[in-house]
Amino acid sequence: MTIGARVLKTGLAVALAIYLSNLLDFPSPIIAAVASIFTIQPSISRSWQQVVDQLQTNMLGAAVALAAVRLFGHTPIAVGLVCIIIILISIRLRMENTIGLTLVTVVAVMEANEQGWLFAVDRFLMVLTGMAAAFAVNILVIPPRPRKLFTAQVQEAYTQLSLLLRMAISNEMREDVHRKEKEKLQGTLRKLDEAYLLFEEERSLMPQRKQVRARQLILSKHLIKALHQGVDLLEVVEEHYFSAPGAEAWAQRFDQQIEELTKYHEQILLKIEGKMKPNAAIEPEEEREARLINQLTEYLRDDPDEHKRLVFIASAMLEYAYHLRRLERVSEQVQQREENAG
Repeated sequence: MTIGARVLKTGLAVALAIYLSNLLDFPSPIIAAVASIFTIQPSISRSWQQVVDQLQTNMLGAAVALAAVRLFGHTPIAVGLVCIIIILISIRLRMENTIGLTLVTVVAVMEANEQGWLFAVDRFLMVLTGMAAAFAVNILVIPPRPRKLFTAQVQEAYTQLSLLLRMAISNEMREDVHRKEKEKLQGTLRKLDEAYLLFEEERSLMPQRKQVRARQLILSKHLIKALHQGVDLLEVVEEHYFSAPGAEAWAQRFDQQIEELTKYHEQILLKIEGKMKPNAAIEPEEEREARLINQLTEYLRDDPDEHKRLVFIASAMLEYAYHLRRLERVSEQVQQREENAG
């Protein structure tokens, strides 16, 4: 088991919140520690947005709590009603992710108001201290790098996809191993989608960096699309190939075509990483694709109902190839514009 950056930073944020609480002579460091846990986020932009949202809803919650104590007193029913009101307001403001910490503030302020208004303010300041500690740790300690994480997960997803595609026609992989590898691939793609969202949320204050970021976002979208098309091809092969009559006669041609496509995909990724010569010709021959289409067209004419399954597979291959070529063109345009800008 490895300790991730977010796990480590959560521990550091809690420690810093407790240290600051003791330094500022707060009655208890618990509230600040809880606030720091809620504020840690996987990206700096999301962490900052969390701080802004938490600040707004916590100030609102503290104000409602103080008003409720004055009007209704400090009773369990009053605390419960205020919590319901704060939840509804947070949902209305589309700040559902702040509900947990805001409720902590509400309960703390209402519980402390019996000891005086200033004591209630201290409780609110504890929350702000925890939020500040978490934000500082998130920026200064192993700052989130969504782009780096995204690139690593693209490579991981391709490696898993390539293995499954290359073994799809031959069906030589054990079923339990195939199932585990496919589950890994699906998990990696989910993480990849999350990493893309984090990368998409990152903001740049410099106009030049905004343009670079916009180009990288376009490239990232095509990287994800190509991987999903590869998964679609895998699904089509598993659904139709082994149920198609006479499929064995096409095994070598399909296997060779898939091998070319996975190799092409790999070379595009290497080219994006700058590990290949700029003018290297990596695109597969379109003549072989055209020949395969012509052969399948003739094959389909013999018995359309029985032979159309193989056409579905060929169609998925062509779709995968189309998005790979599109990815290569986009990557070349992005690299060229970055070179010109540099």
